[in-house]
Amino acid sequence: MATPLLQVDDLAVSFHTRNGIVRAVRNISFQVNRGETLGIVGESGSGKSVCCYSLLRLLPMPPGRIESGKAIFDGSMDLLSASIRDLNKVRGKRISMIFQDPMTSLNPYLKVGQQIMEPLLIHGSTTKAAARAQAIEMLKSVGIHDGEQRMEAYPHQFSGGMRQRVMIAMALITKPDLLIADEPTTALDVTVQAQILELIKKMQGELGTAVIFISHDMGVVAGFCDRVNVMYAGKIVESAGTQKIFEEPQHPYNKALQKSIPSLQQKGKELFTIEGLPPDLAGDLRGCPFAPRCAYAVDYCRRDPVELLETRPGHYSACLRVQRKEITLQS
Repeated sequence: MATPLLQVDDLAVSFHTRNGIVRAVRNISFQVNRGETLGIVGESGSGKSVCCYSLLRLLPMPPGRIESGKAIFDGSMDLLSASIRDLNKVRGKRISMIFQDPMTSLNPYLKVGQQIMEPLLIHGSTTKAAARAQAIEMLKSVGIHDGEQRMEAYPHQFSGGMRQRVMIAMALITKPDLLIADEPTTALDVTVQAQILELIKKMQGELGTAVIFISHDMGVVAGFCDRVNVMYAGKIVESAGTQKIFEEPQHPYNKALQKSIPSLQQKGKELFTIEGLPPDLAGDLRGCPFAPRCAYAVDYCRRDPVELLETRPGHYSACLRVQRKEITLQS
C-alpha cells in the first residue's frame, strides 16, 4: 500500500487564555493521499482551520499551543517538530495554503505582482523575469486577464473576489505537492468558483497535487472532494468517501448538516436549523459533544466516552448509538 503524502496522528491544539484553556482540536487523526481531495466540513468553531494552520505552524504561539501529535509529510518529515529552517523549505513550495481572508493575508504595501512572484524567488527556482512571466500567466489562469497592468496594482485596488483570485494564484504558482484551501471560493461568484475548482482539478491531474479543502458549502464539497471529514467541537465525528457521507450518513451531526442545506429544502417550508449552540471548548466535555443538540441522544450518549470507529467498511463514525447498531440514519 502506498505511503500517504500526509499522515496526521493524535493532533491536539489548544489556546491558553486568561479564561482558561480552549481545546480547539482534540486528538484527531487522518491522512491525505497523493492526488486526492480531502474535504473538511463543519460549523464555524469546529476546528477546521485551526487544524490546518497548526500543520504549517502558523498559529500565534502563545496563546496557541500544539499539545500533541505528529504530521508526517512525504513519509519522512514531521511538520510539527521540524526546525523552522527545514519547515520554510517546504512552506510555500511543496505545501501551499489559500487563506480565508485575502485582505489580511496580502501585504497592503507591496504590489500584487511582487507578492505573486515571491514564492518562486524565495525558493530560488527561477529568475525574476521568468517569475514575472509565470505570475502573469497564473493571473490569467485564475480569471485576471489584464495581468500586465494588474501586476503593478496594490491589494486595495482590487475587489474582494479579485483579491481572493490573487491569493489562489500565489498558492498555485509553485505547483505544490499539497494545497490547503481554507474556503477558497467564499468571495467568488458561481462562474468564477467553478473556474477555480476546475483549475485546481487540472493541476491535480497534471502533477498529482493533493488538496485539503476546508468549506462550509456542502454542495461544493459533494462535487469536488474524494473523501470528507466532518468535524464538530474539535473532533472528527464522521469520515468516509464523499458518496457514503451524503448517501449513508453515520452521525446525527452529519445528517443535520445535510438537512440544513437550503437548496434541498422543500419550497415554501420553513428552513431546517440545528437547535442549540456548539459546546464551550474551555469546559470538560463528557460523552458525545453533539448530544445536547441531538434528536437521537440517550443517557449514555451524554455520559460515556466516544471514539471514531469503523462502523462500515471504509466508513468511520463517532456516534455511540450507530456503533451499537441501535439506530440507522437515512440520507
